[in-house]
Amino acid sequence: MLLQNRTTIIHGGSGAVGSAVARAYAREGAEVHLTGRTRATLEDVAHRIRDEGGIAHVAVLDAVDRDAVERHAAAVADQSGGIDVCFNATFNDDIQGTPLVDMPVGDVMQPVAKAVTTSFIVATAAARHMVGRGTGVILVMAGGREAIPNLGGSHVAWAALAGLCRQLAAELGPQGVRVAWLLSPGSPKPDEPDPDATRLLLPRRPSYANVANAAVFAASDWATTMTATEINLTGGAVVD
Repeated sequence: MLLQNRTTIIHGGSGAVGSAVARAYAREGAEVHLTGRTRATLEDVAHRIRDEGGIAHVAVLDAVDRDAVERHAAAVADQSGGIDVCFNATFNDDIQGTPLVDMPVGDVMQPVAKAVTTSFIVATAAARHMVGRGTGVILVMAGGREAIPNLGGSHVAWAALAGLCRQLAAELGPQGVRVAWLLSPGSPKPDEPDPDATRLLLPRRPSYANVANAAVFAASDWATTMTATEINLTGGAVVD
């Protein structure tokens, strides 16, 4: 198992991406701590993990509440002896579908502020407990760098996240903590055609399982020299 005896926190753990990552982490031997704003949906994910033989805990909090996130991180570290992985899959409150020239400034900046705020809060809260042990992995779910119209502030938010992750990696790397972000063009509904894949080099966007498996790899010792980097799952929508 790639994450045997690791302690992981998944913020946004009841969403499609967060729940897939949580189940994959548990499958690989990790103890999973799920956070989000709605207990019922978090408990659904936790029950599924437990039914599959994994270990899952639930905490209701808002990732923009720094005090709550700090308290949760401290409680997890105290209970488990540390934090090995922090994954942020929270929603950025994007407002899409309108050209930028027709959008109010507040609507454009809303996902930028949300993405940077939540990622900064959850990453720094976990990092304080990682640096003392000289090890840890911080992962962020982001979007691509492709040029797509009418996405509002989404691209700006993703670019800001990349900048935040690079700076965190530069400051935390010497203390043994890695930082990376996953790029995805979104995932299709399971077992359905994927017409949105026509703009990709590959014929289908990544499934949630594909994203989760990449998150497992990034969190594991197999990726031990990967930091300050993006993990490109865009199927060719983003080409370096």
